[in-house]
Amino acid sequence: MTHDVYMHFPVLAIMVLFVGAFLVTLAGKREKLRNVIAGVAVLAALTLLALLIKPVMIGGETIVYWMGNWEPVSGYAIGIAIEVDALSLFFGLLVAIAVACSCFYSFRYIMQDDARGSYFTLYLMLAGGVMGIVLSGDLFNIYVMLEVMTFAAVGLTAFRTWNPNAREAAFKYLVVGSIGSSCVLLGTALVYAQCHTLNLAQISALLPGNMNPTMILAFALLFTGFGCKSFMFPFHPIAADAHGAAPSSVSVLISGVFTKTGVYGIIRVSYFLFRSMGLPAMQTGLVLIGCVSMFVCVTMALNQHDFKRLLAFHSISQIGYILTSLGLCTALGIAGGLYHAINHTLFKGLLFLTAGAVLYATGTTYLEKLGGLARKMPQTAALFLIGAFSISGIPPFNGFYSKWLIYQATFEKSAETGSIGYALVTVVCVVTSVLTLASFIKVGQSVFFGQLPLELENVKETPLSMRIPMWIMAALCIFTGVAPNLMMKYIIGPATAAVLNFPQYIDAAMGEGYALATITDPYYLAAPELKAVGAWSPVNWLLLFVIVLAAVFLVSLLGRRDRGGMNCAPDSKHAVFFGGEEAQYSHVASGDLFWGFKHNLRGYLGFMSKAHSGVANDYVLWGITALAVIIVYCFAFM
Repeated sequence: MTHDVYMHFPVLAIMVLFVGAFLVTLAGKREKLRNVIAGVAVLAALTLLALLIKPVMIGGETIVYWMGNWEPVSGYAIGIAIEVDALSLFFGLLVAIAVACSCFYSFRYIMQDDARGSYFTLYLMLAGGVMGIVLSGDLFNIYVMLEVMTFAAVGLTAFRTWNPNAREAAFKYLVVGSIGSSCVLLGTALVYAQCHTLNLAQISALLPGNMNPTMILAFALLFTGFGCKSFMFPFHPIAADAHGAAPSSVSVLISGVFTKTGVYGIIRVSYFLFRSMGLPAMQTGLVLIGCVSMFVCVTMALNQHDFKRLLAFHSISQIGYILTSLGLCTALGIAGGLYHAINHTLFKGLLFLTAGAVLYATGTTYLEKLGGLARKMPQTAALFLIGAFSISGIPPFNGFYSKWLIYQATFEKSAETGSIGYALVTVVCVVTSVLTLASFIKVGQSVFFGQLPLELENVKETPLSMRIPMWIMAALCIFTGVAPNLMMKYIIGPATAAVLNFPQYIDAAMGEGYALATITDPYYLAAPELKAVGAWSPVNWLLLFVIVLAAVFLVSLLGRRDRGGMNCAPDSKHAVFFGGEEAQYSHVASGDLFWGFKHNLRGYLGFMSKAHSGVANDYVLWGITALAVIIVYCFAFM
């Protein structure tokens, strides 16, 4: 396949989603036709991007497509460029996989909704907006796509209009999200005033050598804007409301896709446009934001009683891992952050789909109303366990390896800088992982194990069309965990190199030698050396997991076989040992499983619960305060 052919694939991957949204609207009430159009659109986008793996990821090319063939004139970019390097393709593939799985899950999941006619229109617009952000080489075009994505997400959050919580969550999403959008727009305007161009490659070549107070303000605005879209602390409360109210298939996109646009924007702004991550103070700031995000949100998750709301806080907690790792500003740290980004999309997507399956089968996600569903929904329970093990960092699942890289990167950073602070970051990461496991033990006990409530006796497993996307995501959670070398070689390694090798991105758009001729400041990172150390054999861990699972299954079968031969009738001699437990309802509710631990933290949890008031005015104040702090911090240290 020649370069002239595949250079069109990125723009086609974007357009096929927007065209699909238009055609779905024309399909009207013909539901099967809508499903076919949506399915073809998402599969076409995924296929087009998958075909770029060889030239971009393996071949190391950077694809540039100038809209309308408006190429640079006299050294200035005047047209809109679609530019795809390994970093853009990494996020594009991540988006395409999540969108495809969620789309096919939606076919059956939304059948009971009256407004399903508009669902796929908004769905494909959201997917197209996200794809446009990660593949665009134009800063203003990124803002336009960001707005398309945001308004589509707001519409999908309020999709179930009969639910007042959905309308309220959508309103908060719109109001607080407007802070992020406004920051991105103002930052873009300031950058254009300085550089007289909106092309990312040219801005990256011109801007770092022309830093002034206006550009510091522009950086603070752009960083805050994209941070808002990633739901980093303190913008995280709106995510909990949105996830709780939106359909689970939409939560997959908000958690696994929407937030990644914020992460992508932070990478482009911090590492690429302004190259501010070379400053120790900026590294410290991003690491601090990441640590606060992961710890605050994991403690809030432990205190939740709703399955989806709990997953929402965990989603932001895992984004904290990514931000922390990116803040280290080392090749291994970047690799760990990117690895965790794709893992986060997979295991959080899987967990949200299992929550949707529970809601579909039972009509509720409130933990105290559930229990014992593993007997009625064994496949969903197994899929939940895979997602829970993955997010908790249990080997051999994918979360373990990416967290292992992050732990290693923080230790190396501590040794490099001689600062004990980075060693403490490792401690925070480990503690967060332990609390993550604890909260999912709570969910497992409350939803899938324990005693089955009488009102759920007739619950059945979800339809096959909903289980297949979940099994695909579960398989990917296992694959990305047991094949880390392949992931590092063909996916993570090239994407990490793209973060550091910005001259190639510049020269691909502006012409060979442009970066060398315009860049005056030396770069601060050497060529990446990605090497994870430690005794880690994923295949052996997988075999051990299979053996343990088989042993549990065997014991279960033997227990069933021998049950009929046991005589448990009390007699006079041993009557004291029989207390009638069979008649005792012993279901441990979610709020009581870790009641002792939560009681000891009642002061902290009480304060955080009051802080998360649910009032939009309070969240706006949080956002404005965060913007002010970031501006002051940037002026003090940049």
